[in-house]
Amino acid sequence: MHVRYLIPITIEPLEEGGYLATSQTIQGFIAQGRTIAETLEIAQDVARKIAESCIEHEETLL
Repeated sequence: MHVRYLIPITIEPLEEGGYLATSQTIQGFIAQGRTIAETLEIAQDVARKIAESCIEHEETLL
């Protein structure tokens, strides 16, 4: 069974180009991409990996 969560993120443009995504909901969450779409795709992957790590180490995600 797969569970889906909606996690609020902030995406900001970087001075040197590209975008940075962060979340105050998940500690350590950060993703960077060349476009907003790429940043969102990377952010989903980062969130998935953090969730998998929390499950593996029996830690809470939120």
